[in-house]
Amino acid sequence: MCGSIQDYIGVNIYFIVALHLFLIHYSMTIHKEGYRTIAYSTLIFGMLNSCSFIFLSPSVPTIAGIIFCISLFLLFFIISFFRVPKRKLNTNSQLLITPADGKIVVIEEIYDEEYFKDRRLQISVFMSPLNVHLNRYPIDGKVVYNQYHKGKYLVAWHPKSSTDNERHSIVIADKNGKEILIKQIAGALAKRIVNYSHVNENVHQNEEMGFIKFGSRVDILLPLNSKILVSLNQPVKCGITPIAEWI
Repeated sequence: MCGSIQDYIGVNIYFIVALHLFLIHYSMTIHKEGYRTIAYSTLIFGMLNSCSFIFLSPSVPTIAGIIFCISLFLLFFIISFFRVPKRKLNTNSQLLITPADGKIVVIEEIYDEEYFKDRRLQISVFMSPLNVHLNRYPIDGKVVYNQYHKGKYLVAWHPKSSTDNERHSIVIADKNGKEILIKQIAGALAKRIVNYSHVNENVHQNEEMGFIKFGSRVDILLPLNSKILVSLNQPVKCGITPIAEWI
């Protein structure tokens, strides 16, 4: 049994080394918001499979193998959720760059009741659990509004998720006084929104704005005369894809 346990430990060490080499090969890092979650997940993975290996492997090795494969898949999923791929970011003061990875699910004119109290163009980016969930500032400017709202956990593509779900809203004013509102919105799986903004703070395009854990959506509210550069169902990449002209 001792030799078998040593073999099991060796497999786990191999897995950790392989994961490290994988991240290096694909030029990725792990976001700081994932350190604790990944540490707990790895601990649970190790304890679960240690018990499975000791108590199930001698009598029902197939079950032990299935447990290992499923738990390994879930651990990989959690780790990949917090990945931050290295990218050549698109910096352009005349463009509004998408603050999130995902797919454009809404382009419409709406009435904003939270801050502007008038009609605005809304662009919404849906982030599936497979997308990178780091959010970045779409423009340079000053944070003039910062508000967290408790709420529901409707699926992120639900029409009322923008107003009913848990969310964090900020407004950024550029050097000419033009303002945009950005909402980080929790989805059915997202249970924590992280936002790094502070009122009166000067922020820069593509700096880290925050992080949303496990499936969510980001809304951007623009002036009505904005020139939209994206279309419905278009995939977008945070820090790269321009979504509107900003002049």
